[in-house]
Amino acid sequence: MGEIDEGLERAERTRPIPQSLPARMRFLLKDAKGSTRQLAADLGVSQRTVQRWLKGQGNPKPAVAKKVEQRVRTKWQPRVKQRTRRDAEKNGFVLHLQAAFGFSAAAGSTDDPRQRPITQKMPGSVAQQLYAARDAGAGQAEQEQILADALGEYYFRQGGRARRLDVELNDIAWMDIEL
Repeated sequence: MGEIDEGLERAERTRPIPQSLPARMRFLLKDAKGSTRQLAADLGVSQRTVQRWLKGQGNPKPAVAKKVEQRVRTKWQPRVKQRTRRDAEKNGFVLHLQAAFGFSAAAGSTDDPRQRPITQKMPGSVAQQLYAARDAGAGQAEQEQILADALGEYYFRQGGRARRLDVELNDIAWMDIEL
């Protein structure tokens, strides 16, 4: 999961996801309507293993732990995710980030990347592009390109300045999305 995916996910939650294995297993058990057998079949482990994990005994193998975490993340607060996504696509979002930006500009200007902290209100069309890319399984590089294009348009070329400036997002130090 990339920095942009994590930022979108943090913005979509009102409560943090369960962190401990027993808490995650209880959440998934509730989704499985209390059936440890069904939960075990979904995770590809034995029913007894699920019962031990619910008690806090033992740890899953890394592949199964990743599967548990991914299931919890996808099922955590679905209505809140839908509402925040709809609002972001309609009203936009505020992007806070510090990243290295490189530029391709007219002769005589420097194109060396440098760290910049930026806070910028982005329109709903950018949120639509980011969500569509995430839904299609786009990687970090593709999502960075969407943000770079949007920052070029709404931050660097704002007000008609620097029309031929191409923005390249090289390295994200930190990022947060506020919906």
